[in-house]
Amino acid sequence: MQNTLGFSDLLRLIDERSAAFRAAVAAAPSLDVKVPTCPEWTLADLARHIGDGRRAWAATVAAGPATAKAAVTDVPMPEQRDELLAWLEDATAELLAALEAAGPDRGCWAWWTGSPHNAAAVARHQLQQLAVHTYDAQVTIGAAEPLPEEIALDGVDEFLQTCVTTTSPWPHEPATIAYHAAEGPSWWLRLDENGARTTSQVTPTAEGSATASDLVLFMYGRRDLSELESRGDRRVFEGLIAWEPA
Repeated sequence: MQNTLGFSDLLRLIDERSAAFRAAVAAAPSLDVKVPTCPEWTLADLARHIGDGRRAWAATVAAGPATAKAAVTDVPMPEQRDELLAWLEDATAELLAALEAAGPDRGCWAWWTGSPHNAAAVARHQLQQLAVHTYDAQVTIGAAEPLPEEIALDGVDEFLQTCVTTTSPWPHEPATIAYHAAEGPSWWLRLDENGARTTSQVTPTAEGSATASDLVLFMYGRRDLSELESRGDRRVFEGLIAWEPA
């Protein structure tokens, strides 16, 4: 399945999810509260990750084609909440400005192998990062919401293309996983000696079904396999979760 969101949609939704993240931070009783879905982090740590990460990607996009991630000037995170919220908003503005100036097709450094190394792919991945971390912040304040449908439907394909695709050999018997979204679309992932890659519809070794939001949250470790409707050889899912390609 191809990207379901155009470049302007990606930018719009980055802005929207960033605002939702700030709203969760603003509603939290304390910035020191632990994030249940990222138990090693406080909400302040999560906010720092969001702000620093968006500035880093803004610099990388602005640098254009390169063989390494761009250096970025550190902008210390304020301790006061109002100033922190402004710091986060500025980070989003920097990212959006860099993406808009570059346009979708301009090349830049990226760590992945399965998606293009350009501004559109960065925007696509940044949206998913912001969507999942907004969910984390909402969980922290007891107000978790599903990922918006248009984001989640693109997020399954984006995760498979960007985070899973690899040429590192699959260390188990060849297998195919089918992911089925309750909203209708399906995706197939082939695992074999040539690595991992999306493929056309075939008879799967294992299948998982859920809403698109729950599929994305499962892929990012926010849902357990038991929360999906699964069929076939569950060991394939377990192997993929444990796999750390070279």
